[in-house]
Amino acid sequence: MISAQTTERFAREVAKYPADQAQSAVMACLAIVQQEQGFVSPESEAAVAAYLGMPVIAVHEVTTFYNMYNQQPVGRYKINVCTNLPCQLRAGQQALEHLCEKLGVDEGGTSADGLFTVQQCECLGACADAPVLLVNDRQMCSFMDEARLDDLVDTLRKA
Repeated sequence: MISAQTTERFAREVAKYPADQAQSAVMACLAIVQQEQGFVSPESEAAVAAYLGMPVIAVHEVTTFYNMYNQQPVGRYKINVCTNLPCQLRAGQQALEHLCEKLGVDEGGTSADGLFTVQQCECLGACADAPVLLVNDRQMCSFMDEARLDDLVDTLRKA
């Protein structure tokens, strides 16, 4: 399940912490698994737990708490749309619905071409720029009205 290369990467992360605090590397280890496999499966959680010497449920709690960890395969572009109150007051829900309609998916679903997964998410910390979204857990997009959403989808399709 976990390759020798992955184990080496885990070891480099664990080495950053005192010997008795290996579990501090849990987020980094989950990120490594996701980079290599595209998502974090229950089997991967168990492997990370075994490597770090911690209960599987503790690893699962981390995986499920943060929306940056995919618990199932996602499209090439994962788009998380903030639907917390400040974004809701500035059309966050409408942005989510527009994306879903444009891509032909339900919230949480992946487009038929496998390119896009659209999810709602909790606050992204850019309330003044609402509505906001995050592409692939890295690129923040602000003031996402329907025209900007359409432009984003077109740009990502061409990439």
